[in-house]
Amino acid sequence: MELKDLKPNPGSTHSRKRVGRGNASGTGKTAGRGMNGQKSRAGGGKRPGFEGGQTPLARRLPKLPGFRNINRVEYVPVNVSRLEEKFEAGDVVNGETLVEKGIIKHADALVKVLGDGEITKALTVSVDKVSASAQAKIEAAGGKVETPC
Repeated sequence: MELKDLKPNPGSTHSRKRVGRGNASGTGKTAGRGMNGQKSRAGGGKRPGFEGGQTPLARRLPKLPGFRNINRVEYVPVNVSRLEEKFEAGDVVNGETLVEKGIIKHADALVKVLGDGEITKALTVSVDKVSASAQAKIEAAGGKVETPC
């Protein structure tokens, strides 16, 4: 089989409708456009999205989704279970040591220690914030939470 042998399936192609070619054709005189009006004229009709003079939907909706609070402070969450995995007893947990252990990416990121998991090692935690449950678990394990938080 070659490209020249290809042809469309029988009945799948139609000759185009030649409008405005006399009344005998069935689409003479008004060429299937009805009588008078905007849609009967050449170039007539309404643009997509036109709602008859009503403010269109595209203009009634807000330009961008959501709302971004410029005063929001984002903290990187770190659970006590991660501290249990990565640190030894007596270690100091701060931005630099968290970066060294690969828990966070940047030392100057704001960190909040959360209380998910268990901790058995006595650690000194010196980060930006510590949840109440995390503080209770750290102190129960013999560690301490220092004041930046």
